[in-house]
Amino acid sequence: MSVAVLTGIAFVLVLGVMVGAARPRRSSGDFYVAARAVPPWWNGAAITSEFTSAAACLGTAGLIATRGSPMLWYPAGAAAGFVLILALVVAPLRRSGTYTLPDFAQWRLRSVKLRRFTTCFVLVIGLAFLVAQLHAAGVVVRLLTGLPPWLGWAAVAVAALGVSLAGGLGSVTSVQASQFWLKLAVFVGVGVACWLTVGVRPVERLRVAYGAVSTGLAGVGDPSLPGVLAVLVACALGTMGLPHVIVRVYTNRDGRGARRSIVATQFMLAAFCVVPPLYGLLGHMHVRDAAADEIVLMLPARMLPGALGEVLTGLLAAGAFAAFLATTGGVLVAVGGAVSACVSGPGVRSFRVAVLLVLLAALALTAATAPGVSVALVLLGFSLSAATFCPMLVLGIWWRRLTDVGVAAGFALGGGVTAALVGCEQAGVNMGALTSCPAPVAVPVSFAAMVVTSLVTPGRLPRGVGRMLIRMHVPEHLAGPPPCRSSPHDDRSS
Repeated sequence: MSVAVLTGIAFVLVLGVMVGAARPRRSSGDFYVAARAVPPWWNGAAITSEFTSAAACLGTAGLIATRGSPMLWYPAGAAAGFVLILALVVAPLRRSGTYTLPDFAQWRLRSVKLRRFTTCFVLVIGLAFLVAQLHAAGVVVRLLTGLPPWLGWAAVAVAALGVSLAGGLGSVTSVQASQFWLKLAVFVGVGVACWLTVGVRPVERLRVAYGAVSTGLAGVGDPSLPGVLAVLVACALGTMGLPHVIVRVYTNRDGRGARRSIVATQFMLAAFCVVPPLYGLLGHMHVRDAAADEIVLMLPARMLPGALGEVLTGLLAAGAFAAFLATTGGVLVAVGGAVSACVSGPGVRSFRVAVLLVLLAALALTAATAPGVSVALVLLGFSLSAATFCPMLVLGIWWRRLTDVGVAAGFALGGGVTAALVGCEQAGVNMGALTSCPAPVAVPVSFAAMVVTSLVTPGRLPRGVGRMLIRMHVPEHLAGPPPCRSSPHDDRSS
């Protein structure tokens, strides 16, 4: 099995680096926004590829297998999130001329300090996603080859770094879009092969005795109604604030292309959403004794012992590492771009330095934390995004009275409530649904804090807010093309 697994992993990583380096990019526009020339369907494939991370895919299928049918709702949260992005955010944000969340915060609220505060949250959320991918890669390598987990981290990190440094978001987009189809073919193909070869006899309704079910960070794996709703709220509202999703809005030529990208993403995401239920049902029937994040990987060998099972396992490993590379590369360039633009302004050199430093920080955190928390970290990132960036974007786009102090207060309270509730849960403090379901509590708190604080600080209302709203809501052919607003050293600061 090790030979098939290592061959599949090596093939995917080498292919990804070759695709990313095939057309090196040299301008800042290439590195930060893929030259704003990505076709909608290609951009949709890239968004779907980085969004359907193997950490989430493998973990969600394992939760379905071990926790039962309530976990089938988890993939619906992402689909709802893209509907909200399409309705509320994508076209106005594209017209604003900003391509990162800190850019938008500084342009809309005229505050350099708020830009820096926003960058801190971008970094925290990005690191949560990166550590989740690296840990999942280590689990795959350890489980299927017996090699140390750090080899999996290193393989993904080196490949993602090579692609990112070669051409930034332009190179990463090429890798993600091409590997989406590889991932979809591998995961669906292997799942269907297992199903047709062995089957599940009559398809039983997925039932699991919940008993003393323990949950993880941000309510992960809680089959109760409040637990499931908490995850749905976190995913639906958190999707619109994820740094690696928002940066995609500006890779199209105009708002119309950005909307078409999100529509394409919804169709592709719907096709991929068959994967977790398929593997979850098969895992529930045939691999009940494994950990949740190991069930999918063990399925082919358990159902089809012998050469066929080894080949299918190697294909699954290849698909998983394609997902690791896609998500890691996307998050890395999004966070690195935001950090570099905040610290020293846009530039290829500063971008590369920031990407390297972010990756080193992610590797250090991976080494300092325990494996098996990939899904929990991903959902924690969603929860933080929902409690901070979602209110800022919705109010910043649709409410003219928002102020920088109001956004800062919302960030502090929304992020603080999320961190406090998760911390209480990890410390064993039981406050019922409050401790395991932070998003439904933290999101209203953040919205309320931004609204109330903005209303009591009318003197902080930025000048020219009416022109900003017109820019975001009037079609491009009437307002003219938006300028690129990316430098922290311009006249927007206060």
